[in-house]
Amino acid sequence: MRRVPEHSRWKRAAARVLDLLYPPLCALCGVNLSHGRALCDGCDEALPRLAEPFCAACGEAFPGVIDGPFACPNCQDLKYSFDFARPATVRDEQTLELIHRLKYGREIHLAGELGRIASEAFADPRLAVALDGAWPLVPVPLHRKRLRHRHFNQAAEISRALSMRTGLPVLAALRRTRQTETQTVLSRKQRMENLRGAFEVSRRGHRWIAAAPAGAVLVDDVLTTGSTVNECAKTLRRAGFRSVCVITVMRG
Repeated sequence: MRRVPEHSRWKRAAARVLDLLYPPLCALCGVNLSHGRALCDGCDEALPRLAEPFCAACGEAFPGVIDGPFACPNCQDLKYSFDFARPATVRDEQTLELIHRLKYGREIHLAGELGRIASEAFADPRLAVALDGAWPLVPVPLHRKRLRHRHFNQAAEISRALSMRTGLPVLAALRRTRQTETQTVLSRKQRMENLRGAFEVSRRGHRWIAAAPAGAVLVDDVLTTGSTVNECAKTLRRAGFRSVCVITVMRG
């Protein structure tokens, strides 16, 4: 029988004591939870998952009935550098609240739940090649100034939780070369111009690329216009990745 390391037993015992003294609560409704969760089953199930039909390129949900893959009007005339983007959920205020509490409230424990939700996107058969080929999970990077202010990169935290679920490695293959303007008030065209040349491949990324990798999975919290992940994908492809797909928690 495999021996459980002493430190693991102590960690589990400490977790049980903490649960007794400070019972974990659901981040959305406040109900008591068992150790290791931040959402109750009811609140988790209420978060609206992305379901067909949706745009094969950007993951935008479509309310009608469509047979087979299709591209939404926004994507019909666009050529992305990534193969496709697959959000796990559609836009929802409660999902957005969890993301904002992670990013701005520094509630890092929520990354585990958001990574678990994002991992559901791997049920998409188009991502089977990434699982079979052990493609790396590449978090969208923050600029070092923003990272110093926030102390963590939410995309990297979600990637680590995704890695625990999928077994795929996390690779910090990109770095942001300059701090860009806030994207929220910019049009798609302005966002693309704002991000042009904002990323480069890191030393770790170049070492990985030297082994002629088949592809990578970009990871971010929200996909809005796709401008950020598109610039990241363009950078990865130019460096040598043959295929890039995108996973996000939510479609914005």
